Amino acid sequence: MAERQKLVIVISRGMDDERSSVAWSIANAGIASDMEVTVFLVASGVDWVRKGAAEIAHLNPVDPPMKQLIGNLMSNGGSVLVCPPCAKVRGYAQDDMVDGVTVAGAPAMLEVVKQGAATLSF
Repeated sequence: MAERQKLVIVISRGMDDERSSVAWSIANAGIASDMEVTVFLVASGVDWVRKGAAEIAHLNPVDPPMKQLIGNLMSNGGSVLVCPPCAKVRGYAQDDMVDGVTVAGAPAMLEVVKQGAATLSF
């Protein structure tokens, strides 16, 4: 059996930028296409997985709510990594993150890239 294709999406945009919604939508399309998807959140992108944050944001009225996009990705096997310094500068710790999110640095994300993942950055 062939190994599943891997996709890494780096999201640096936060709640004030519609490109975040696009990135999460593409991540979900990857899951729906049976890809192994890893989202790596940096800069203001880390705000998306702070507990309660995605519940209040809905950037694009024709996309599903952000909470649904993030939850769907995670409940269907996608993984979400958060840049430790980016979280720290915002005062976030692992306990502040949605269940299932991992605070892990670039080496964790780059390990997936070394395994042949395609990468996209928003």
